[in-house]
Amino acid sequence: MPRPLGELEDAVMTRIWQWNRPVTVREVLEDLQQERSIAYTTVMTVLDNLHQKGWVRREVEGRAYRYTAVSTRAAYSAALMNEAWGQSDNPAAALVAFFGMMSPEQRESLNDAIRIVQRDNPIPAVPEEGGGEPAAS
Repeated sequence: MPRPLGELEDAVMTRIWQWNRPVTVREVLEDLQQERSIAYTTVMTVLDNLHQKGWVRREVEGRAYRYTAVSTRAAYSAALMNEAWGQSDNPAAALVAFFGMMSPEQRESLNDAIRIVQRDNPIPAVPEEGGGEPAAS
């Protein structure tokens, strides 16, 4: 399970996920500098840490690295939700509480997701007891 990203890690990963292409430290730095004062070495360290944690892969290009996300933001969010749900001593109650916090739009997204999962992974029908064909002998 991934540990939640720190604030700066999340800011860096957000850009990598949004751009959806290999990025350099310089590109991330220049974009971050539009909102905050930050040093090149800080961004380089964050990207190195994200690489060490398995969030990004990197490839050498000249004298620099290009970084690419290993998974999507959706997969990251799903892993966090799954971990939180798994830590509950009452998973059903946790889901009820979570669903109760959702906006109508989020509930509709949930319904859409359930329909997709059910369509792609149908649950096999369980034969009724005593019904069906007699066993071959």
